[in-house]
Amino acid sequence: MTARGGQRKHPSQTGGILFSLIALIFAVLLLSVLYLARHPIFRLIGEGWVAEDTLERSDAILVLSDDNFYADRATRASQVYRQGFASVVVASGRRLRPYAGIAELMEHDLIERGVPKDKIIRVAHEAENTLEEAKALVQLVKQKKWHSIIVVTSNYHTRRARYIFSHVFPKDIKIRVTGASDGDFDPERWWEKRVSVKQLAREMAGMLVAIWEQHAGSDVPPQLERGGADKSQLIVAPPLRLGGMP
Repeated sequence: MTARGGQRKHPSQTGGILFSLIALIFAVLLLSVLYLARHPIFRLIGEGWVAEDTLERSDAILVLSDDNFYADRATRASQVYRQGFASVVVASGRRLRPYAGIAELMEHDLIERGVPKDKIIRVAHEAENTLEEAKALVQLVKQKKWHSIIVVTSNYHTRRARYIFSHVFPKDIKIRVTGASDGDFDPERWWEKRVSVKQLAREMAGMLVAIWEQHAGSDVPPQLERGGADKSQLIVAPPLRLGGMP
């Protein structure tokens, strides 16, 4: 091939230009396909992130702390209880005051949704993340000699919760996880709301941290813990009879 000025282009230059053109066309087509298929892909990511186990009769239902404004976790736990999958519900919650905390709020929500008060065990702790909460709850499970539990948490939190609980709890304790529908996270349309995008991004980052902690074999460094307190400490309120003092 002869270029301007009588200079002939080397065949390798011509081939390089052709390859670059083909690569550019392929990239444009790929991006176009991804753009057109973005919603099914996003939906697949959202639905794949939610973990849901087949429920079986278990010793107890554990409702994880920090339920949302609508008490969706308590609602799901009460459904599981009414379906007869367990006879005891554990209301796990962080202490907010020396005399009250999230566990008390969750107990109130569970009672409103049909769980008898004497079937609820309040567990107050100082856990600041799922790993610390699992370490607090495993003490209760061992104390009660339970062999199977159902963990109830928000749908977007199920996969990370199952991973953490399966590594913290003894292998002979059967763990099943079920997700509560969350008003701020719809797995089929999560990308349409900023709060949902933030929740999913935070959960994915949290999963990476959980995997790193598991493989590193270390917990939160002691110097990062508030005052060096043992965050696995818990206070278990025994089941209360109907009409009993709170």
